[in-house]
Amino acid sequence: MVELFSDPGAWLALVTLVVLEIVLGIDNIIFISILTNRLPESQRYRARTIGLGLAMFMRIALLMSLSWLMSLQDNLFVVFDQAISSRDLILLMGGLFLLAKSTREVHNSLEGEQPPESGSGRAVFVSTLAQIVVVDIVFSLDSVVTAIGLVDQVEIMVVAIVISVLMMMFAAGSISRFVEQHPTVKMLALSFLMLIGLVLMAEAFDAHIPKGYLYFAMAFSFAVEMLNVKMRSKEQPIILRKAQLRDLIQPREK
Repeated sequence: MVELFSDPGAWLALVTLVVLEIVLGIDNIIFISILTNRLPESQRYRARTIGLGLAMFMRIALLMSLSWLMSLQDNLFVVFDQAISSRDLILLMGGLFLLAKSTREVHNSLEGEQPPESGSGRAVFVSTLAQIVVVDIVFSLDSVVTAIGLVDQVEIMVVAIVISVLMMMFAAGSISRFVEQHPTVKMLALSFLMLIGLVLMAEAFDAHIPKGYLYFAMAFSFAVEMLNVKMRSKEQPIILRKAQLRDLIQPREK
């Protein structure tokens, strides 16, 4: 392994793969941030760390079982002349989950009721982790398949995954707080998660959409939103529906 990393080409491959893993992991970390922000402040860091740790473990486990990973491409059955494999089923269910969860988060943020403060016990924590695991499986599959297409050495893939996840762990807290403090950014992130869910469902039926278009749209929209945030920095912050309902109810109770 020492000889492998003495090769400049191996270092270039490592840097490229780390950057790619971080780009592919942005969706995952945004989803984790949105989920963990519904937990009490004392549990958020632990949930984010466990969630990203599980993502790292799953990606390494998939790399160590390449033969099983390749077997996911084998067709299970045919529906309307469309061959369906295990990978297609995972992408389809993951896409549906992202669509359903993102839509529900948008509804809860705009029209839903304020969640009770006492409803964040162990059951909610475990439920949040379970949802993170589901999304980790989908994003890990996509990440590992992409890594295999770029690099041949498993050692470089493992090191790249560990480095990228550690960097995401370091940035997760800041991203989570930023999303929580700027509701319009949260709505934008949820919209992109819906789009990603739709892309995953399309890929399950062999309708491949170039990821470059998707990430360019995300980067452009995020840049525009940052300009809007900068312009609104001196104004009263936007408040989502659940907070407005609370403010309307309180005067009536007096």
